[in-house]
Amino acid sequence: MSSWILLRGLMREQRHWGGFPSELARVLPDAGIITPDLPGNGQRHAMRSATTVAQMVEFCRLDLRARGMPAPYSLLALSLGGMVAVEWASRYPQEIARCVLINTSMRPYSRFHQRLRWQNYPAILKLMVRGGIENQERLILRLTSRSADAAQRAQLLAQWLDYQREFPVTRTNALRQLWSAARFRAPSARPAMPVLILSSEGDQLVDPRCSSKLARAWQAPHQVHPNAGHDLPLDDGPWVAAQVAKWLADVEAR
Repeated sequence: MSSWILLRGLMREQRHWGGFPSELARVLPDAGIITPDLPGNGQRHAMRSATTVAQMVEFCRLDLRARGMPAPYSLLALSLGGMVAVEWASRYPQEIARCVLINTSMRPYSRFHQRLRWQNYPAILKLMVRGGIENQERLILRLTSRSADAAQRAQLLAQWLDYQREFPVTRTNALRQLWSAARFRAPSARPAMPVLILSSEGDQLVDPRCSSKLARAWQAPHQVHPNAGHDLPLDDGPWVAAQVAKWLADVEAR
């Protein structure tokens, strides 16, 4: 049985995957799917967040060992989680069988104003001044999802507020995670194992060109969703699962 490790992004926890792990399990029925929380998020909200992506990697490795989950692992990672996946695959290539990177961005392939779209700076600065978890979660939902279903968005917001009230991400931990992401620089060489890059044309948080540049530099297969937002597994989980299954079949057929 292969182990798929799902890694989320800034200030998000395993429950933010929603129904996607089930979607992935349907197309990969023999896989074990693990959704760990990084320090400072979810069940690990009381821990101090790491200040480097390398520290996040080491935490994940220890966590999986404690669960009795031996390598090799397959990684599916979103945003900041993609940086963790790349660092892990580069430091410990023998532990990683394959990587799926979703709407991620990293130096030196993308500039800061592309990795965090400059159009969002006023809203983010306003949030930092005003604060409040409802303002925070409303902004995150607006920046990460393009779903037009008003009822679904209202339900998601209510769920996310409940998550934050139960396992609050402190401002200090949010800043530590953001600092980790801002400082991260990808290795000069692409990871040795197969890599699939997925991105969303409707991403309002990260410029979609970040994924395109990364795919070209690494000569990796790249599939683009025509209208989903930054949180692609949230907006169209079945599409992501289908792309992963197709890619795996292509890799195994070579």
